Amino acid sequence: MWNTKLKLQGVVLAMFERRVSDRSRSKRAFLLAMVLPVLLFAGVASAQYPIVDRVANKVVQKYQNSSCEQLWQERGRPKSQREQEAVNFLRGDPQMRQAFIDKIAAPIANKMFECDMIP
Repeated sequence: MWNTKLKLQGVVLAMFERRVSDRSRSKRAFLLAMVLPVLLFAGVASAQYPIVDRVANKVVQKYQNSSCEQLWQERGRPKSQREQEAVNFLRGDPQMRQAFIDKIAAPIANKMFECDMIP
């Protein structure tokens, strides 16, 4: 009788472990199904405008490498011809503008907050 009871406990335990394993596998598959399209879309969006990516990286580096004093001094200066052309170009293409702003918004906002340029 004890032998049968031990075997039954072993079978139940094995079924429980298998069920837990199946659940974790299902959760992983679900997460992969949800995350993979987002990652692929981000990669496509990034590859869609390589020039915008380079310019955005340059702008972010400028803000990250500048001191607060330098940023305050530059704030009042007029834009160069090249900067004005870039702004006008972004105004003409909303999708490109969105890709650019998505890339620069957080790092620049953080730096401006550190420098008390925004409340």
